Amino acid sequence: MKHFCTLFDSGYLTRGLAMYESLYSVYKDFRLYIFPFDEECKLTLVKMDLPNVQIVSLLVFEDDELLRIKKTRSRAEYYWTCTPSTILYCLKKYQLSECTYIDADLYFFSSPLVLFEELGEKSISIIEHRFTRKYRHLIKSGKYCVQFMTFRNNKDGIKALEWWRSSCIEWCYARHEKGRFGDQKYLDDWTERFNGVHELQNLGGGVAPWNVQQYSFRKEGQCTIGKVRETQSEFDVVFYHFHRIVFYSKTAVDLGNYFIDPQALSILYRPYLNHIREISERISRQISDFEIRKKEWNMFSLKNIVRIIIRLLTIRKLNIYHFKKIL
Repeated sequence: MKHFCTLFDSGYLTRGLAMYESLYSVYKDFRLYIFPFDEECKLTLVKMDLPNVQIVSLLVFEDDELLRIKKTRSRAEYYWTCTPSTILYCLKKYQLSECTYIDADLYFFSSPLVLFEELGEKSISIIEHRFTRKYRHLIKSGKYCVQFMTFRNNKDGIKALEWWRSSCIEWCYARHEKGRFGDQKYLDDWTERFNGVHELQNLGGGVAPWNVQQYSFRKEGQCTIGKVRETQSEFDVVFYHFHRIVFYSKTAVDLGNYFIDPQALSILYRPYLNHIREISERISRQISDFEIRKKEWNMFSLKNIVRIIIRLLTIRKLNIYHFKKIL
C-alpha cells in the first residue's frame, strides 16, 4: 500500500476531490491523509466518508511552532509553511515506511506506481519544473516543484524533512528574498545537501502548464500518451498539475498565464473541468449546506473582480475560456 498526504481548504475542495477520485480510478491500494484547512472543508469531507481517506484535523496537527508563526503569514504562505510538517506528521504519527505529498490540483491519468519504481532504493524523490524555453525565467521561483514528493521514514528522509520544516517555519513568504521563495526554492540544492535524493526522470510525472508546450498528446483507449515534440519520444501521462485555474462563473474559467494549445485543452483540460463541474453538482445535491461553488463561481463577486483587475494590471491579458469552447 502507498501512503499520500495533501492539504487544502474549502476553496480547493472540488479540486482536491477530483485529485482523489482520479487517483482512485487508476490505483486503489492507497491511503490518503487529507489536512482540511478550514471547518467547512473538514465538515464536508467528514460527511462524504470517502474510502481510503483519513482526515487529519488542524486541532491535532498544528503544534506550538506552527501556531506561533501562523498570524505572520498569508493564507497561502501558511499552507506552504505547513507542507513539510504534514509529511513529517504522517510518517511519525502513523509510523509509515514512506509518504508522498501531492498537491490538491494534481489530476491522475495513469497509475503513479511507475514513479515509485523509479525511486528504487533512494529516500526522497523530487521533480524538476522542466520549464519550456518561454517560461525559463520562472526558475527564479525554484528548479523543483513542490507537487509530488516522496519521503521514506529513514535517516535520510527524516533529516531532509526536519531541515525543510525548520526552514519554512523560519521563513516562507510569497516573495523572492536572499535566494528563497516560499517552500519551494529550498529544494534547489537538495541533490548536494542531502543523501538519497532522486530527481525523477519520467516525464509523465510533472506535466504542467509551464512545460506542456513541449509535448503533443493523443488518447489510446484509456491511456493518455505524451510525445516530446523535439525528440518524438513518448511517455504515458501519470498526472497533470492544473496550476492556478480560477473559476469565474459556471461557464467561465481562467487557465492562468500560460499558453495552452487546443490539443492539450481537449485531451487534458476537458476531462478535468468536466469532472470538477460534476463533483460540484454532486456535492450540492448531497450536502444541502454546501456553498463553496456558489461563493467561488461568481464572476462579479468582489474577490473575482479584484483578481481580474490584478491580472490586467500585471500581464494585460486574460486567459479566460468559455466552458463550451473546451467541453
